[in-house]
Amino acid sequence: MTVSNPAGLEEQLQYLKLMYEQKIPFNRILGFEVETYHVGNVAVRFAMKPELIGNYVMETLHGGVISSVLDATGGLNVSISLVEKLQGESVENIEERVTRIGTIDLRVDYLRPGRGRGFLATSSIMRTGKKVAVTRMELHNDDDRLIAVGTGTYIVG
Repeated sequence: MTVSNPAGLEEQLQYLKLMYEQKIPFNRILGFEVETYHVGNVAVRFAMKPELIGNYVMETLHGGVISSVLDATGGLNVSISLVEKLQGESVENIEERVTRIGTIDLRVDYLRPGRGRGFLATSSIMRTGKKVAVTRMELHNDDDRLIAVGTGTYIVG
């Protein structure tokens, strides 16, 4: 059902970027900056800061931060995929549908300590169905060293 104030795809994607960067309080704490937000291809940057440290002696990212960033990056990718399917819908309808997306399963492989001044999380869509989507995520530091990888399964229907 299309409503009276339909938005174009670019406007919808811009709104989704704003939603993930500014409207989700935890993402604001992480310092999310959505760098790339194309259908099937997402990249998110964030800087190291004291609040994100898990090992204070080694000054490395907390494992929960790593998994949260990978999860949110995968969720953003699934959200973009849904927005593409909802072209012409209102921003309000899209927001309502996107906020119903939820993580079903998340697997994270921690490959090395999260050292760095900044980090880049990327995500690609492996499969999108009517009810479930699966993404693959990676987290690199500012020296392009692979810190962690993940696979996320999300409910979309």
